[in-house]
Amino acid sequence: MKLVRFLISREGFISVFCYAITAVFSFLSFAPLNLPFFVWLAPFGLFLVEKRNRGVWKKLIYHGFGFSILFYFVSFHWIYHMTTVFGGFDWYLAVPIFIGSAILLNFKFPVYLLLFSFLAKRVGKFFPIIASFSILFAEFFTPQVFPWYFGNVVAENQILAQNAEYVSAYGLSAFLFFISYYLFLLRKPKTFYRFITSFLSKHKAFQKQFLFGAVSFVLVLILFFGNGYYLFQKWSNVKPIAERDVLIVQPNAPLEFRDGRNPAEEIRNLMNRIDVMTEKELKGTPADLVVLPESGVPFFTTHDTEVTRFSRIYWHQFESLMAIISLRHGTNVFYNELDADLAKTESNGRISRRDVRMYNSSVIMNPNGERRNSYQKVFLLIFGEYMPFEWMYALSGQTGQFAPGTNLNLIPYYEPRKTASTQTKDLHFEDTVTMGPAGVREYYSKDKVEEKQIGSFLPLICYEVIISEFVRKFEGDPDFIVNVTNDKWYGNSVESYQHHTLGRLRAIEFRKWIVRSTNSGTSVFTDHLGRNIDNDFTPIETTAVIRKKVQVIPGEMTFYRLYGNLLSYLYMGIVGLVFFFYAKRNP
Repeated sequence: MKLVRFLISREGFISVFCYAITAVFSFLSFAPLNLPFFVWLAPFGLFLVEKRNRGVWKKLIYHGFGFSILFYFVSFHWIYHMTTVFGGFDWYLAVPIFIGSAILLNFKFPVYLLLFSFLAKRVGKFFPIIASFSILFAEFFTPQVFPWYFGNVVAENQILAQNAEYVSAYGLSAFLFFISYYLFLLRKPKTFYRFITSFLSKHKAFQKQFLFGAVSFVLVLILFFGNGYYLFQKWSNVKPIAERDVLIVQPNAPLEFRDGRNPAEEIRNLMNRIDVMTEKELKGTPADLVVLPESGVPFFTTHDTEVTRFSRIYWHQFESLMAIISLRHGTNVFYNELDADLAKTESNGRISRRDVRMYNSSVIMNPNGERRNSYQKVFLLIFGEYMPFEWMYALSGQTGQFAPGTNLNLIPYYEPRKTASTQTKDLHFEDTVTMGPAGVREYYSKDKVEEKQIGSFLPLICYEVIISEFVRKFEGDPDFIVNVTNDKWYGNSVESYQHHTLGRLRAIEFRKWIVRSTNSGTSVFTDHLGRNIDNDFTPIETTAVIRKKVQVIPGEMTFYRLYGNLLSYLYMGIVGLVFFFYAKRNP
């Protein structure tokens, strides 16, 4: 009842209006709408609520929760869809999970309001710096499952986005709140005019304060826009050392069959679809690399081992089809699969199901149809690929029980065959019924070429691409980044665009192209300047192919790859010390 009375009161109306300013303006600025003007106004809601409730700590916490819930409702409403479809929860469980995750995973809002209010009372000035310091602290030190930052929204501006090479999304968040607070101070032109005419002309202290603020505002603008323009020009003029012809196949694979469809028939249709799509695109025009998405062929593996056969996930027709595609067109094929091994070996030599570890894995098959290096997903999705507690698996039959991988090596790829197949009749999926992987390789044995590595790429599965601190742990210099993902669980929503936009900054941080392959849209190619090539996105919930020439940018260890978030930590450390000593000297 207290909540209802609050919401129908004048204070409640103003508060909800402030929540809406931040939520709606952020959503309008973000993908796929991409109206970047609104991002500079988005923090106004936070500023207004903090100013009206400065020092009232309990209210600020509640208001922070209000921002969290409304922000999730507007921008990340697809979380509810994920909870019901991906997690398999009923609505009466999905609603509290949605609200709880909105509060817990957007804890940055109450932390921001509390820290800003505390510093505003103790310091009493330098509010734009307090605003930028507070958001930087809140984004660094609060938990998130889908890490998003206000800086990702700022990065919709192509010039400002280039600063991510030094400061990632964190630094862009601090920049946004610094500039936005100055604009917030100018929200009432009459008050600003009276301030200039009546105070600045009479009080030297106010003159100095105004001059300091104006100079700071201009210098920060020049720093970020100037550096962004310089980096944009620098990297625009870099000549690639090679180009790779890459084909993305978007098969729109089914993920569950609760609607009564026949699983065997649907999987056969899927395999035929992949077969036809690749042949149509590659016949007569071979590519260097074919990329299939996460769950492009769900439920199965091509890794033939005692453990995978025991687990009944090895399917010889899956391996045969991948070999056919690579041999038929003389190309590398990178695809996603399940994989399994044993956590420990029983003394009696028998395999026990409780000792089997399952992995979300992606693997490369060379132009000779031979399975080579694989990558097991390291950063697993909570509530989707694992549960934090064993008893929670009983709540959701859709949640996987995956183990994290440990290997952070790049994936090598090989020189494709330069000539057409010598076979007069090519193999297709229907031939895999009677012909196993060995038979396929024997059939194309005359087309076998010498295996010669020509490069490597950085493999990322699903939302690993949005975690900048994780991606920089990979060693070596990749030719490009490949992100395979499955956004089908989120339906026809904005999630797929948001997912890509959150990961797009990896292209700038690494100065490498990104090949984004999705199961049901949106697949896209992004260059080393963070630009989506031709703004060419595949449609959602359809089958599609997209093909581009991916440039291999000369290897260079960028500042972010070398030092990570060093500049953000330095900024927080220096500003924190200045505030500490200032508050101590001016109690």
